Amino acid sequence: MSMSADAGVAVDLEGIRDWLRVRVAAYVVRPPEEIDPLVPIAQYGMDSVYSLGLCGDIEAEYGLAVEPTLAWEHPTVAAMADHLRGRLSTRR
Repeated sequence: MSMSADAGVAVDLEGIRDWLRVRVAAYVVRPPEEIDPLVPIAQYGMDSVYSLGLCGDIEAEYGLAVEPTLAWEHPTVAAMADHLRGRLSTRR
């Protein structure tokens, strides 16, 4: 179930991180627990096509427009989660 920030999405860093781990794991066909939030997602095989898909997932889940360069500017799940949390926090 997706919710927009306007509908009250929790700006919980751990929740965003867990959601991102699940999405990255789905793209690289690994269990989410194998995705280390501190390892660059490119090391798991996330390429530009998958990263573009992830951007679409983020937009659908959180109602945030994100640039296709998100995964390169914030290369780890932890960095992306922190960036997204910051953006969601400013929308309140």
